[in-house]
Amino acid sequence: MAEMTLPEDRDDRPMLPAMIRGWRRCCPACGAGPMLRGYLKVRDSCPVCGEALHHQRADDGPAYLTILIVGHLMAPLLLIAFLEYRPDPLILAAVFCVATVALSLFLLPRLKGVLVAIQWAKRMHGFGASDPEPA
Repeated sequence: MAEMTLPEDRDDRPMLPAMIRGWRRCCPACGAGPMLRGYLKVRDSCPVCGEALHHQRADDGPAYLTILIVGHLMAPLLLIAFLEYRPDPLILAAVFCVATVALSLFLLPRLKGVLVAIQWAKRMHGFGASDPEPA
């Protein structure tokens, strides 16, 4: 039996370049236009190439990955800093609070860009209120 292929399957989108563009918060299709409007809002379409981005939904994925990465980086550093240097607890808390917030704010939009780029490359589109439900 012959296998049916959809036209979308023939037009493969490369994953790695899309992810790199997403990390840079650029359009996964052209890499020139900005993907995000503001801090985390995905644009409806790329202002350079016109690629539709309105149906890409990352939901809680970027936040989960940010917490996972920041937690796994900061917890061992906190333990090492406490055991090796024995700083005043208030100084330790202040330094690690600032570092945790800064790292989280740095990673969150970049991880959202990567997840949106993966969805774009794999043609995974979320369904909104105006989109038909899948069969």
